[in-house]
Order: sequence, then structure tokens, then C-alpha cells
Amino acid sequence: MAEEEALGFEHMGLDPRLLQAVTDLGWSRPTLIQEKAIPLALEGKDLLARARTGSGKTAAYAIPMLQLLLHRKATGPAVEQAVRGLVLVPTKELARQAQSMIQQLAAYCARDIRVANVSAAEDSASQRAVLMEKPDVVVGTPSRILNHLQQDSLKLRDSLELLVMDEADLLFSFGFEEELKSLLCHLPRIYQAFLMSATFNEDVQTLKELVLHNPVTLKLQESQLPGPEQLQQFQVVCSTEEDKFLLLYALLKLSLVRGKSLLFVNTLERSYRLRLFLEQFSIPACVLNGELPLRSRCHIISQFNQGFYDCVIATDAEVLGALAKGRRQGKGPKGNRASDPEAGVARGIDFHHVCAVLNFDLPPTPEAYIHRAGRTARANNPGVVLTFVLPTEQSQLGRIEELLGGENGAPALLPYQFRMEEIEGFRYRCRDAMRSVTKQAIREARLKEIKEELLHSEKLKTYFEDNPRDLQLLRHDLPLHPLPGPGGVLCLWGAHTGTPSDRQVPRHTPPGQQAPGSKPFKPWSASFFPGPGSWVQTQKGWLGSRLRLAHS
Repeated sequence: MAEEEALGFEHMGLDPRLLQAVTDLGWSRPTLIQEKAIPLALEGKDLLARARTGSGKTAAYAIPMLQLLLHRKATGPAVEQAVRGLVLVPTKELARQAQSMIQQLAAYCARDIRVANVSAAEDSASQRAVLMEKPDVVVGTPSRILNHLQQDSLKLRDSLELLVMDEADLLFSFGFEEELKSLLCHLPRIYQAFLMSATFNEDVQTLKELVLHNPVTLKLQESQLPGPEQLQQFQVVCSTEEDKFLLLYALLKLSLVRGKSLLFVNTLERSYRLRLFLEQFSIPACVLNGELPLRSRCHIISQFNQGFYDCVIATDAEVLGALAKGRRQGKGPKGNRASDPEAGVARGIDFHHVCAVLNFDLPPTPEAYIHRAGRTARANNPGVVLTFVLPTEQSQLGRIEELLGGENGAPALLPYQFRMEEIEGFRYRCRDAMRSVTKQAIREARLKEIKEELLHSEKLKTYFEDNPRDLQLLRHDLPLHPLPGPGGVLCLWGAHTGTPSDRQVPRHTPPGQQAPGSKPFKPWSASFFPGPGSWVQTQKGWLGSRLRLAHS
């Protein structure tokens, strides 16, 4: 009994207002990381803590931070209001979540502790106004914090007392190495620091040397994922890519996977391919797209949590991190330029009541598998992870199982007992659906989402009021490749005006000839309505009317 009482928050010397907030959150006892980290942090020690995803790391640093700030204000000499705490996170979503958790814990001392989130780049003006009031705690990504420090809207050299780096192992992989090193030059020489991470890698070791002073390392003796009684992990070997789509269709359509699900793939293009495939079978799913604004992504997560969708398709933080680093160095793939480097999914995002994680694409690293699997089986709830594996990926799967290390040498990922021959009758429908999801269909789906964002953007509302024609053109924009109609005219559109040119290619104009009175020029874009016997000139030559322009 005495041992159980020692685990309670009430025995840590916390402020009564914090204890009341903890009670309201329904926390009867601290998690292992909270039990070990909070007392050490209250003693003023630097901490390097590793604990698995979903273990309560945010509260493990937020509670001692608030306690130390409240204690200083209650017992210390009266000093000028200033920023005393700084929380650095790799993504905007994590910043929003960290701010929310700190505010919930400070619910009964909101007059004494103010928290500001400065991670959104589009709100710089309002952020400067908030920072002028000198909140007690500031949360943000390294790039945004450094920007405010360079603009002198945030000053930390004479006031900072507590520095937190949450998800420290992702800060470098998201391309923030240079920003972090520059940011540290704006901090005082003496401060207390916490590094919280799900894994210990070379990046964390580098940060440890840069930030911490004689730290206490908490490498808790717990598995990186919950035990088999809470989290069931399976693998299913698919002979071909087609088998993966067929199996996923059967699992979802036959309700073999119940409850909310997260589907992880390795690229954004794969996300839309999977969504369009599922839509053909009336299986609703949404894509968490880093190209969309933060508010839209948070809205998607909110809709998922409220039950509007039972399935979210996403990429993981390791993939986004690699892309972000490449873009910052000017080497990013052209097709991913618009992706937000501070948008991450695989870790820390607060998806509620996820029953299953489906790794449709095998995670690129063993650590990525842990981050994905950590989205389910949280807070003592059960969960399932199902990983699809191709024969060529067996060696990669072996590395994942080696990291997980099953008890007594048993495999961590059990074989999923499923007889593919029983769903062979669905294969022809699966093939038809896969065949219809072309690259062009994926591109149009992505453009449609961006178009909807433009139409409903509050920031563009004033612009569209001043330019109604632009709004009309956007609303009535045609698909990239409309279906052929019965006409026989190629309407050439001017690149600078966006209106049809006076010059049109008449029907029955044969190759090698030019219509009377017309001047040859290269069109920017075209809407093609082929008729019998008509010929159309494109950048790749002449096409007969019986050929689709889409195939030129």
C-alpha cells in the first residue's frame, strides 16, 4: 500500500492547483516516465529521457515546468514579467498539442501562467503582439522561434530558465540543425534543460552535448511498445502489389478491421492512390496532406476524432523529415515542394481511440515502425498493428523484428492467418479499381483539394471580392483532360489573359497545312473537342481526331 501511495501525484509536492487539474484530467497515478522524471526535474537537474510514444512525456516536463514557475512567483522576489520557459517541437501540430496540454494543466492558475504558441508562420503579426506581453511559456518550432529572436520580438538571454526539446530525435531529421545551433546563441549560459525522445540516436547525442549540463539519463526499462496483452502485432506476406490492395479491400469492406484505423504509406502520391482506390468501393477515407494549411490538417484530425471518418491515410514523420531536409538544402523532389516541412504525423499527433494501424507500405526504418505503432494501444486501450510485406522486403522486416526483440526469442510480429484464396472472387473488381486510378486521376484529386482550399480561404476572401472574375474562373475550371465531345475545334487559350484566342484550328485541316489568316504559335493550354476527320497540332506533332489528346 505504501508503495502505491509513493506513486501518487499528491506525494510530489505539487501546487494544489496543479493537483486539481491532474484530477480533472482523470489521472489517478503517474506513468513510469512521469514518476521518474518529475521529482528529478523539481530538484533542478537536467534530464535526458527516453520513453515510448504515448507514455505521457508531455506531462512529464509540463508539470515540473509549471510547478517551478508557480513556486518562483509565490516565494521569489518580485521581478519583471518575462519568458521563463521555452518548448521546442519539430512540427506545428505538436506545438499546438503541447500548448493545449500545458494550458489544461494550468487551468486553475491561468492568471499566473500564460502560454503562447508561435509555430504558425502566417500569424507573425499577431504573434509579435502576444510576445510583447511576455508570456511565461513559449511553444514553437526552431525556425519560428529563431525568426522572432532575430526580429527582437522575443528575448531570452536574460530571462530563460527552462528549455524543453520534445521529440528531440526528430528535430534534426526535420532539417532544424542550423536553426537550433543559431538559436542556442540567443540563450543564457545557465538554464535547466529537458530532452524528451522516443529513441536515442546520433542526433539526440549531438543535442545532449549542445544543450545539457551533467544530465540525468532516464532510459527506462520498458519495451518501446506496449506488451502483447495490449498491443497485437501481425505481419502478412503479400506476393504482389495487387495482393496488398486486394487484402486491404477485403479487410475494410468485410469489416474484419473494426473501429478507427490509420493507414500508413511512404509517399503522398501513394496516399491519394489508396484513397481513390477505396472510394470506388464506397469506403470513405481522408488523406492527411502536408500541402494543405495547418488549420485544414487539424480539421481533418478533428473530424477523424469525432467519427466523421473511420480511416485516415498518412505518411510518417521519417519520410517527411527526409523531404524537409532535402528541401532546405535545395535538393527536394520537385513534386514535393509544396509540402510543409513542419507537418508531421507519425508521432505525437493526438488521434483518439485508434483501434488499428495498417502499414500498407513497410516502414522505411525500424524506428519509423515504432512511431507508427505508437498511434494505437494508448492509455491502456487495446490495439492492433498489421504490416503488409512483399517478398523483397523480408530483410527490412527482419531489422524491425530485431529492434522489437520478442520475449524468449519469439517473433514480435506474428503471422496473420488469412487465406487469400477465399477472396479471389474480388480480384477482378480490385484490378478494375487499380486500373482506373491513373497518375492523372491522382493529380486531379490533389488539385481539387487545393482548389477547395483556395475557394474557402478566409485570406483570399478580400482578393476574390476585388477580382470576381478570378473567382468565377476558379469555380468553373475544367478538369485537366475533359472527356472528348462531338465538336471538332481546338480552342487555344492565351497564356497572359486566360481567355480563348481568336485563332482556332478549323475542322478538316490536314497535317502540313495552315488555316488561312492564322499565325502559327505554341499554345499554353488547350481544350480539345475532336470531330470526325479533324487534325490537331500539339507540341508532339499532329494527332487525328480518333486519338485522345490525353495520350499525346
